[in-house]
Formats: sequence, C-alpha cells, structure tokens
Amino acid sequence: MGVVDGSGPFAGGSGGDARRPAGELEAGVLAALWAAGGPLTPGEVQGALGGSLARTTVTTILTRLYEKGAVTRDRFGRGFAYTPTEDSPGLTARRMHTELAKEEDRSTVLARFVSQLSDEDERLLRTLLDGEAGAPGEAISGDRTALGQDRAGGDRK
Repeated sequence: MGVVDGSGPFAGGSGGDARRPAGELEAGVLAALWAAGGPLTPGEVQGALGGSLARTTVTTILTRLYEKGAVTRDRFGRGFAYTPTEDSPGLTARRMHTELAKEEDRSTVLARFVSQLSDEDERLLRTLLDGEAGAPGEAISGDRTALGQDRAGGDRK
C-alpha cells in the first residue's frame, strides 16, 4: 500500500488550527483507498495518510463517504474495511449527475456547461456522444437506454 505523505493536493494548512477546504479530507481518504487497490480499515487509511488525522476523524470521514455511496464497507474483525465504489473519473461523473439533478431546467444547465467547454473538450464530447471508434476514454452508446437512462437523460425505473 502506498503512503499519502501529507504533501500535494491533499495536504493540510501550515498551522494546526488551519481549516481544510470542504471535501479535502474526503478527497484525501479516497486517494488513499484508490492507491491501496483493496479494502482498508480506518487505521490503515490513517497510516496511509501519514498519521496526521486522528483515527476517529478518519472513521467519521469513511462513515460519511459510506452514507454518500462513495465507498462500500464489509465487516473486518470488530469494525469495517472500506472500498471505493468508483474510480476518480466515475466519482466525478456521479457528482456532475448529482448537481444536474438538482436543477429543474436541465437544458439550460447543460447548454451553459457546453458553452463553457474548451474547443478540445467540445470535440471530445462530440466524439463520445457519437460513439466513434478510437475515442479516448469510454465510448458512449448512441442508445442511452442501454445505460439505464431514457433519451431525455433521466434514470429509467
């Protein structure tokens, strides 16, 4: 298992009283889980983070991630071992869907999102939507019903 050494994008502030930006602790815990490639207990996550957080803090973060559906947990001794439900791109995509679902006027939100894409990202999105062979990342089927969504982008029940 790799060690998240307290430097880089998940490092805390310089002072002990400095507050971390919202979501930074969760991001650090997820990074430790992704780096491990397998389930970790809260104590193992704490170690992977360099021991800078109390074990109870790590357990609280893991519990919140579990409640959000970002990790699963299985019994391990008297506690739990945690595994991320998705990789980083999958989690980002889920967050984007969550934000989109909050808005009543989805078409305006999507239009504004697309209007702010760089030319390169717009080409990539067009390629993915068209399902062209050789597209980077995962190809998107032209028939979204195969993805569990109706043509309007909503979830099928």
